[in-house]
Amino acid sequence: MSLMLLAPIPWAGRVWALPFLTALVPSERACRERGHRHKTLLDVGRQMALQVRRWLPGRDLVLVGDSAFSALLFLDALRRGGVTAITRLRLDAALYDPAPPRLPGTIGRPRKKGVRRPTLSKILTDPGTIWQQVRVPGWYGMGERRIEIATATAVWHHSGLPAVPIRWVPIRDPENRFEPQGLLCTDTARDPTQIVTWFVRRWQVEVTFQEARAHLGVETQRQWSDKAIARTTPCLLALFSIVTLLATRLSARERRQVAATAWYPKSQPTFSDALAAVRRTIWREEASSMSGRRRDRRKRRFRLPPPWAYALCQAA
Repeated sequence: MSLMLLAPIPWAGRVWALPFLTALVPSERACRERGHRHKTLLDVGRQMALQVRRWLPGRDLVLVGDSAFSALLFLDALRRGGVTAITRLRLDAALYDPAPPRLPGTIGRPRKKGVRRPTLSKILTDPGTIWQQVRVPGWYGMGERRIEIATATAVWHHSGLPAVPIRWVPIRDPENRFEPQGLLCTDTARDPTQIVTWFVRRWQVEVTFQEARAHLGVETQRQWSDKAIARTTPCLLALFSIVTLLATRLSARERRQVAATAWYPKSQPTFSDALAAVRRTIWREEASSMSGRRRDRRKRRFRLPPPWAYALCQAA
């Protein structure tokens, strides 16, 4: 499991997901064979998110996750820890009004919820639902997309679990190109358009995993021991962020070379272009450097021809 920073990269013209914290999540069977206590994906995710909160106590942290993190215990722990969570919301989730104020002298447990509200599936089919048209930039790599949203606040509750105040945002496409879906945000004061924009950026996490597999060798390591794998995987994911930061320090001219083909035209640089630019710079600075001892005769420094450097950097 890896936490990534969704950061705008000016020279790339879009948002990239930069890994900065990685933890392995062994299966329950592997933990049982080793005599270790098993931690679920939600347990590890909660610990990692709260660790980032301890590192950055004054920052506004927003965690965007898929439907696997749409769990009441997980959302309640992050909300109490000061981390805003945005995930998918089931269309049949049980939504309620907030609990009414407790009157003095009332006996018994305090109420967690109020009156039951309609589910998102009913809201989607209700002709009285007020829809707002918005334009979301960067819709899953396909540019700007016009969608319709509705929003309100409620309490999501299930028997035996904590009640979590949320802002729900159902989404539908006026041209019916995708199925309606629901989102939630644990900060009820957030703007619904911003919630959708943040959630759409989560797609960049999948792009980072694909780039790391294609160009950095993630998931194809040759190690056989658990410790070696535990070291290699975080280092390879961290290399993605390091290459991006190194490319940011290069001149605009060095980052301008975008490798494209007849069947895959592209106008903006990708991670493969950033990796090639960083390689080219390192090779130019370090190629055939000799020892600095004076009594040794220095060889004439070899300069890699630019066409060779371009071809090798793209193929490496």
